[in-house]
Amino acid sequence: MTDGRPRLRALADRLGIEDGYRSAIDRAWVPTRDRTREALAAAMGWDASSEAAAAAALAELGEWEFPATSGVRCVDVDAKLGGRRAFGIGTHLYTLRSRANWGFGNFGDLRALIAAAAAEGAAFVGINPLHALANRTGDACPYAPVSRIFRNPLYLDPAAIPDLPHCAAAQRRLESADHRTRIDALRAAGRLDPAGVDAALRAVLVPLHACFRDRRGADADERRRAYARFRDEQGQPLTDFATFVALAEHLEPSPCAGDWRRWSESHRTPQSAGVGSFRDHHEREIDFHAWLQFELDRQLAGACATARDVGLPIGVYADLALGSAPGGSDTWTWPGLFASGVTVGAPPDGFSRSGQDWGFPPLDPHALRRDGFAFWARLLDANTRHVGALRIDHALGLRRLFWIPEGGEPRDGAYVRYPEAELLAAIGRASRERDVLMIAEDLGTVPEGFDAALRDARMLSSRVLLFERDDAGFRPAAAYPRACLATANTHDLPPLLGFAGESDLLLRRRAGQIPDDATLELLREERRRDRRALQERLVRDGFLDAGGLAAGPDALAAAVVRFLCASPAALVGLSLDDLAGESEPLNLPGVPAARHPSWTRRTRVPLEELFCGPTARLLFDCVPDERRRIE
Repeated sequence: MTDGRPRLRALADRLGIEDGYRSAIDRAWVPTRDRTREALAAAMGWDASSEAAAAAALAELGEWEFPATSGVRCVDVDAKLGGRRAFGIGTHLYTLRSRANWGFGNFGDLRALIAAAAAEGAAFVGINPLHALANRTGDACPYAPVSRIFRNPLYLDPAAIPDLPHCAAAQRRLESADHRTRIDALRAAGRLDPAGVDAALRAVLVPLHACFRDRRGADADERRRAYARFRDEQGQPLTDFATFVALAEHLEPSPCAGDWRRWSESHRTPQSAGVGSFRDHHEREIDFHAWLQFELDRQLAGACATARDVGLPIGVYADLALGSAPGGSDTWTWPGLFASGVTVGAPPDGFSRSGQDWGFPPLDPHALRRDGFAFWARLLDANTRHVGALRIDHALGLRRLFWIPEGGEPRDGAYVRYPEAELLAAIGRASRERDVLMIAEDLGTVPEGFDAALRDARMLSSRVLLFERDDAGFRPAAAYPRACLATANTHDLPPLLGFAGESDLLLRRRAGQIPDDATLELLREERRRDRRALQERLVRDGFLDAGGLAAGPDALAAAVVRFLCASPAALVGLSLDDLAGESEPLNLPGVPAARHPSWTRRTRVPLEELFCGPTARLLFDCVPDERRRIE
């Protein structure tokens, strides 16, 4: 067949748009369409609507490639652990129920969780991304943030703010009957209410900020000096973020409030005259949001110091989401770094046969290069502050991301190459500067050679039991590599109790993700086969008694923990949901919030009781001494 668009295809190749990909479903080659090439080139700012336009773009681009960059070796896990193997506990912090929080797990809960984990001999406590969210009803996903650089104020522990003992107005609010009634309702709720928690916190945080600004005394002066240093260190991006949040609140209750793309022209850039005028007239509100970031940084630093003090060799293990919301603060502050008219997702595969569209814009790899990777370095710097390890969500994006033209389906998308060497080099520098382990979430269709690149960079791989299988069944524990974090599941999968049953399948049926009862029955039968295959592996390798094919959920969970802990994996992560005996998955991928409120499930058992519960005690007893921290 004659190639009718040679210039377009040459331009697409120069821009890193791949010619196609191998289907994860049937291994067939899926070629990239020319109309997709046009759309993706346009998203990077290049007109390719005709052969003449594509030729002009090629000439303007010239002959350049991403320059070779010498790699920097991440902190090695053996250096952290002295060659030992270890375990830790992972959770979505905000889901924690406790007698102290206000319906949203906070840094006070994190300190308590660290102390409880230390008592079990754990090496780390892993948490979800702490990124800033809009905190509206139905907007709870920590992987679709307003900003990946700044944090969500709902994680603040009001009792730990130093200004509280000096603020009569905040104390009166805390002691009022209506406040106590509101907090009791938020604590008792089965589902997260971010808007309600935000309102309750705001009623206390606003007077605390006023007290911070106005009170006198040596300690108050030192607090303000520390705040001034923080603002100087964070620079203009902090001011822009605080301005964005204050401006969005000022525009409420307009439906466009949280999306700058729908704001008036005078407010669409931080440098506009309208935004400058807003700053002049709303200094106190902007300062409030900057102060919240200062206090968040201080409280996280305190929690991480607690982890060091109680002897966790790794400490807090944080998480960096893949992208930012299209109408959020990051894209408002750095619009030139994000491709327009496209979203990130995944092609059809066995996990989602229609593919996935994650709804946020990708960073433009060529804009990153023109920026000297300054934004990427800032992103890493912000997310390695104070912590001992960082998970890079969808680390496959360091090599390539799947771009989908807006208005199209995932099948209309194509992969775009990224400057892997430069991105990995920056990760290595951040790791060394902060003494932070780097963990790649490298699940999915892994490009050829990418696992070797991660090993060369000394990034740990992610190995999830429910994915570690081939045509022969589940892989043995001995097949897991040392340089990995091994877990039983993820937030997109059912907890062990759910896998042992079928309640998650019934939930997917109610949410409409499973279209009919006949399909449900097929999936239930598939689950039974999967469960039996896992039981057979556990029996064969000696982690489950020979009669274990009829084992109950607790026996199966205990055998899984023994299995993972026997592997060579340097790190094993136990899910707090498994310790609590949860059965519902935190997220149903691909199901809209109107049909199921993903990310809002809270733990049933309060943190104060969880570690004493029978399921937690059973699973902790399965962790061998050689994985526990030794005094």
